Amino acid sequence: MADNVQFKTQTNTSNGLHGTVRVPGDKSISHRSIMLGSLAEGVTQVSGFLNGDDCLATLNAFRNMGVEITTESATSLTIHGVGLHGLQAPTGALDMGNSGTSMRLMSGLMSGQSFAVTLTGDASLSTRPMQRVIRPLSQMGAIIEATEKGTPPLQIQGNAALTGRHYDMPIASAQVKSSILLAGLYASGETSVTEPAPTRDHTERMLRGFGYTVTTSGNTMSLQGGGCLRATQIDVPADISSAAFFIVGASITPHSDVLLEHVGVNPTRTGVIDILRLMGADIQIQNERTVGGEPVADIRIKSAPLQGIQIPEALVPLAIDEFPAIFVAAACATGTTTLTGAEELRVKESDRIQVMADGLQNCGIEAQPTVDGIVIQGGTLTGGEVDSHGDHRIAMSFVMAGLRAEGEIYIHDCANVNTSFPGFVELAQSLGVEVTESLV
Repeated sequence: MADNVQFKTQTNTSNGLHGTVRVPGDKSISHRSIMLGSLAEGVTQVSGFLNGDDCLATLNAFRNMGVEITTESATSLTIHGVGLHGLQAPTGALDMGNSGTSMRLMSGLMSGQSFAVTLTGDASLSTRPMQRVIRPLSQMGAIIEATEKGTPPLQIQGNAALTGRHYDMPIASAQVKSSILLAGLYASGETSVTEPAPTRDHTERMLRGFGYTVTTSGNTMSLQGGGCLRATQIDVPADISSAAFFIVGASITPHSDVLLEHVGVNPTRTGVIDILRLMGADIQIQNERTVGGEPVADIRIKSAPLQGIQIPEALVPLAIDEFPAIFVAAACATGTTTLTGAEELRVKESDRIQVMADGLQNCGIEAQPTVDGIVIQGGTLTGGEVDSHGDHRIAMSFVMAGLRAEGEIYIHDCANVNTSFPGFVELAQSLGVEVTESLV
């Protein structure tokens, strides 16, 4: 998609949303499948891979370091692992595109290599803070240079002697936790991390799936360096972060009945369901099963009247990527919704607190940003123009807002939707969302 992509969306309160769909594969798991599959001994098969720009940045990085990765289809890969010490020095910088996950997790992995590497990103990623991973990795012995502001590009020296340490994380972040644990694969002794609140545990689950021992005791995860990853098969479930847009859309649109198939329902990721249920949403979890160590289920959503709530802070880390969609649900609810303890939202692809507040205000909703959250007064969406600031989740959330708006909503700068949800417009239209895409 070109850089000047615009979405136009409009109300659909007469027919509702209907249908059965499977959204694309989980981005977090897709990233990790490439990383661990490349470092494993043997051949790893991946199905359900998210063929979006972010995950392709990770895939291309490992190809540039000598890993043979063949594509059987857009969502099926074969990875010929080279082992923990088999990567080769790339000929140039590794471009992480718009992917904060790639940048932070690769920082940990690259800290243990025998060669130097530079990690770069696009304009948005180049503004995002990296000190949160540089600090603990440096304590382990990594040598990493960033800009004066602590942002990319990151220059990581080779042949650093990493030593396992314990790190108490000041802020709950799965990316930071994962970066430290992945560096720990190359460190002498034990590496352990204690998080202040539970975060997504895909890294720990997948390491175990590749035969690596990871110990969990309460909120502390630990592993010993010097082990071996063994190739396996991975079936990536549908991404609950992508499903969240349609969970919200079906909840706020009268007469809706939608079934989302094969969605990952890892308990460290289901905060969006818990929050929406507290608001009164009708969400049913069906056909629960385990696939490749990850819990998977079908999710059925029927429209229901929503009420504003005080969002429990304990649920914030479990729904951190889904809050733009949740804010739209809050705009359509009766009463006031208050979020606190979510300062992490200000350092995502955009300042999601401020950008969502601006967009909701432009569409007639009273939304007051705070330092670590937002206060949203449910009301009537009037339609209007929204600048997504190139943030895919902002753009897709306002498509859902259009389902209840009195007028059309024009959403600008939507090209990055392809980073996480290729085919979003077509899938939305198949369920009854009235959205069009154009170049302006």
